[in-house]
Amino acid sequence: MLKALFLTTFVMSGALSTAAYAEGDAAEGEGLFNRCKSCHAIANGDDVIVRGGRTGPNLYGVIGSAAGAVEGFRYGDDTLAAGAAGLVWTEENLAEYVTDPTAFLRAFLDDSSARSKMTFKLRSGGEDIAAYLASLAPMDEEGDDDGDDDESSEDS
Repeated sequence: MLKALFLTTFVMSGALSTAAYAEGDAAEGEGLFNRCKSCHAIANGDDVIVRGGRTGPNLYGVIGSAAGAVEGFRYGDDTLAAGAAGLVWTEENLAEYVTDPTAFLRAFLDDSSARSKMTFKLRSGGEDIAAYLASLAPMDEEGDDDGDDDESSEDS
């Protein structure tokens, strides 16, 4: 009985935390990004959206990209391994990553020795920063920022 109660509580807390990530506030995240810009910039080529440091990779277009994908940035081996293993950044997993990058990589890679070069841990607001970064996503050829077709011409 106690195991069932624990399992139910665990599953429900996961469902609630996923819902919280899905409800990030991009406007709030824009202000919170100040915590990130000492290490990260957001730039689309010469169009600098947020001037920032170069310790971390440029975060323009990070949502929907594989981990370790920014050309010219020297990632740690475990971040590259996560990308090779299929890690693609979503709002949800990026919000989880920024709370404890090393713990995230250890869980994703199932490797207790995995480490992230990012040592900063964001205590709160990760879902808002992820929503902000998603709002800056590059547009695809159809003008969508997410690549999904919201309207179908087949229904007409």
